[in-house]
Amino acid sequence: MGLGGISIWQLLIILAIVIMLFGTKRLRGLGSDLGGAIKGFKKSMQDEDASTGGTEEERSGETQASEERTKSGDKPAQDDDDQRPA
Repeated sequence: MGLGGISIWQLLIILAIVIMLFGTKRLRGLGSDLGGAIKGFKKSMQDEDASTGGTEEERSGETQASEERTKSGDKPAQDDDDQRPA
């Protein structure tokens, strides 16, 4: 048995049908587009981490400090723009 009760033969038949419907060029293009999107996402995540500065330990310390303020009942300051009249 394969994945979730699907045998290898069933997977091969599905693969053959997909190749006949879309062709290898379109599937290759789809794969390269998906790979490029994933690389771009990873790069933007790394750039974001670099731009925020500090190490992960410092950021986790900031998170812990924020949680401690919340537990003690302190509320962070809010801008006047965020408050809406009732």
